[in-house]
Formats: sequence, structure tokens, C-alpha cells
Amino acid sequence: MAVHKKEINSVFIILTVYLHLTSGEFSYPDVFDDPERDTLISGQFPDGFAWGSATSAYQVEGGWNEDGKGESIWDTFSHEGRIYNNQTGDVACDSYHKYTEDVQLVKAIGLTHYRFSISWPRILPQGTLAGGINQAGLDYYTDLIDELIANDIEPVVTLYHWDLPQVLQDDYGGWENDTLADLFNDYANLCFAEYASKVNIWITFNEPYVVTWLGYGIGVFAPGIVSPGYAPYRAAHTIIKAHAKAYNTYKNNYFSQYGGKVSITLSTDFGQPKDPENEEDIGAAVRYMQFTAGWFAHPILKNGDYPDVMKWQVGNKSQEQGLPESRLPEFTEEEKQYIKGTGDFFGLNSYTTTVCKHKVTSGDPNYEGDQDVERNQPENWPTSASEWLRPVPWGLRGLLNWVKNEYDDIDIYITENGVSTPDEFNLEDDARVTFYQAYLNEALKAQMYDGVNLVGYFAWSLMDNFEWTSGYSQRFGLHYVDFEDPDRRRTQKKSAEWLTGIVAYNGFSSAQHLQATPLVICLSALIYKLFL
Repeated sequence: MAVHKKEINSVFIILTVYLHLTSGEFSYPDVFDDPERDTLISGQFPDGFAWGSATSAYQVEGGWNEDGKGESIWDTFSHEGRIYNNQTGDVACDSYHKYTEDVQLVKAIGLTHYRFSISWPRILPQGTLAGGINQAGLDYYTDLIDELIANDIEPVVTLYHWDLPQVLQDDYGGWENDTLADLFNDYANLCFAEYASKVNIWITFNEPYVVTWLGYGIGVFAPGIVSPGYAPYRAAHTIIKAHAKAYNTYKNNYFSQYGGKVSITLSTDFGQPKDPENEEDIGAAVRYMQFTAGWFAHPILKNGDYPDVMKWQVGNKSQEQGLPESRLPEFTEEEKQYIKGTGDFFGLNSYTTTVCKHKVTSGDPNYEGDQDVERNQPENWPTSASEWLRPVPWGLRGLLNWVKNEYDDIDIYITENGVSTPDEFNLEDDARVTFYQAYLNEALKAQMYDGVNLVGYFAWSLMDNFEWTSGYSQRFGLHYVDFEDPDRRRTQKKSAEWLTGIVAYNGFSSAQHLQATPLVICLSALIYKLFL
């Protein structure tokens, strides 16, 4: 019987796909090997997709007391010996002096965007306009922005990445005092006035959940406040109002001339119910997501107020604790209208996934206890150099879909995503390549298959840097930084080279997948020859 070429091609395609599904074409085949969920795909992101990498001022700049810069809460915190091995960010990657070299690292990968943060105390050493503007600080960021633009890289500016001027913590109590909403707006307006003609994408706050819970709840991050049932809610309340003020300041005074976008970057793990068929566990996952991302996104992107489930949980817990009112503050009706809709996109920092189980808690006031959620990560999930970070690629797709469904198909930038490796000289960072391959592929699935409006991706981080309380013991960088070298020499890692190819293609070609599984190439070719 004659076999037509069309039939040969059809059989070839079917068998090739079968081989892909059965040959371990997965990023983490030992644990995530569901053919429908975990198989890598080919395809491209939309034209104009923003490819970037990210850093933050305290983690890379150094120059902690140079040229008139004021002290930040992280300067104080690290100088108190609160960091691994008593390390500090005093020099860090020395980007204050090496920013031109950093820009060339960005350019070499072919990235279109670079996200960095402005240090509030570098431009306002006393935290306020009345305390004086530091021109040297303004000039530094002008030079960095101009250098990026000269190299065809779009600057993405974060106004607050955790380094509050210490004087504002001392004099006002930090973010628990709503006076900071006005002071932050003054600072933001100064930045807009200086840079709005050159910067089109603005992020007000980075991960306010981390600021409020780790900084004001359990005190493991600066400023080290321990008040788990009260301070996080007060600090978040101020931050939301500060964000709204800055957003409206930009829209009222700069948007008509420059047309930029302003929003906030939020962090959350993807909450996976322990038992997906159990309504209580499903509810626990919902509560977890609303108590982390929804805490800020719901007022900013929905109705100007906290999620109903959050108000109900905290209100009931407060009543059980014999308190006269909820520990969760209330916005006035006027404030709700002012806050509502103050986000032009969803900035998402995503690293891992957590399993959520319903568990009623009681006891003293506590933000985590308010949630009635027990969380864990299975021991067989992949690991990293960070105890909290287990790579779970499919969680990113789930999270992107949650944002899409919860916030009306809003444009999404993944503003941070990456993985840590141990503190050692290793340029062959295959674990990071695997992580980026897996997570970016899930992002592609969310965009191609689920219709998620994903418009950009920023790898964390451009280079190894000061990783907060872990100091320099964990490395997230696309480039290795030698912290023993006074010159802080940067060296490209394999992950940077790999990402260069992804950016150039704007996604995943078949060849990029097959390179990882040469057996598939050989068997596919053999099948084709046999049928011919």
C-alpha cells in the first residue's frame, strides 16, 4: 500500500510530540512531570514585550555615606549586626561608582528595560524637602537614567525599595505614622519633576507585604519592629495612602505631558489548596492570597477598600480577643474613592508556591493567625540556596491566572523572578538556567493559552548582591560579583548567556528545547527516515 507524503508528515509529527511527552521534556522531571501541565512548549511573546532585569539601591549601590547621602533604616539595621556574618551594604556591588559598567551588562544580554530603585535618603538625606535636597544624589540618578537611554534601554524606576530615611523612623515611627503618606508624596513629586521626561514606568513601592510583616510584624527586617497583631496593618494603611497620593500627583501634574504609567509591585506565593477537592482548603488558599497580594491590590485596583474576607477575619479575631474594634484600620469613603483605580498595571514579584490548609487559630493578636491558614512546602519539591524558595514553575501560571481573573485582565509585569544558588564561584549556574527556562515557559503558556495580558518580565537579579539578612551568602545574579575584590569585578554566568538567546528570539524556539534532550532529535530524525 502506498504511503503519501502528507500521511508520513502527520505520523512524524504525532510521534515526535509523543517522544517529547515521554522523553523527560520537563524542567524538573523528577517531581513535576505531568504531560499536560509541565511539558515545555515553543512560542514567542507578543511584539514589544519588555525584557528586563532588576536591582535595588541598598542591595547594589554601596556609597552608603558618600556625597551627602543620609542614613537609611537598612544602614542602621546592618550596622547593628543583624545580618549574616555581620555583613552590610556599605559597598555592596559598588554600583554608585560602577553604574556605567552595569548598563553594559544589561545591554550585552539584549534587555530592553532595567528596573532599579531610587534611594530616598540619597536625594533627601533628612527625608523631607524642608531638610534639604542633595543635588549629588539627584545627579547620580540623572546620570544612570541618561546612560540607560543612551544605550537604548528603558529605565523602570521604583521609588521605595525598603530603604526609608532613618530620621523618619526616629522622628515619626516610620510607616505606622500616616504623616509619611504626605512625606512620601513630596519625595515622589521631586522624582517626577526631575525624571518624568525620561522615565515612563514608575513603581511606587516594592513588596509592601514584606515591608509591613517582616519589618513591623516579626522584626526580622529593618526597622526591626515586633508587633505582629497591630503594626503591619497600620503600616500597610499608610503605604496604601502614600501610593495613592503619589499616583494622583503623577496623573494630575505629569501624565498629560509625558503619558507614563504608575503602579505598585506586590509579592505573593501562589496558594495551592492542600486538598483541591476540599472547600475549606480552597478557602484557605483564597484567604492566603487575599492577605498577601489582595491586601494592597484590592484597595488599589478594585474598590478602594480591603478584601471582604480580610475584614471579616480580622474583625472576628479582634472581637474574640475582647477588643472594642477591628485591628484592621478603616478607610473613609473619601479615601476609598481617592485610592480606587490607582494602578496602571500589576507589578508581580513571584518566586515560589505554598500549600494551604484550613486551620483555625486562636491566641494573641497576630497577622498570620488572623488568616486561619496552615502553610507548608512538600519535601520532594526542588530546593534552592534560600530556605523559603522552592522552584514550582506551574505555580507561576496559576498565579498569573489568579491576577488575570481577580483584576479584570489587567496588564501584568513580572517585576521580579529568580532563584538563589550558594555563595561560591560558579559560572555554570545550570540550576538558574533550569529555573528561568521553567518559569518563563509557564509565563508563555499563561500568555499564549490562557490569554493573560503579560507585557514584561524582569529577571532577579542583574548581578549577585546584598541579599538582605542573608548578606552575601546567597546569590541571585545573572552575573557573578567578587565581593572580595575591591573593584567588585562582575563576570557573566551561563544563565545570562542563556537568557540572551531567549530575549533575541522573544521566546522559545523548538531548537532551544531540543538542545536539552538530544535523544529526541535523534529519534525524531530516525523515525522520519524510516517512514521515507
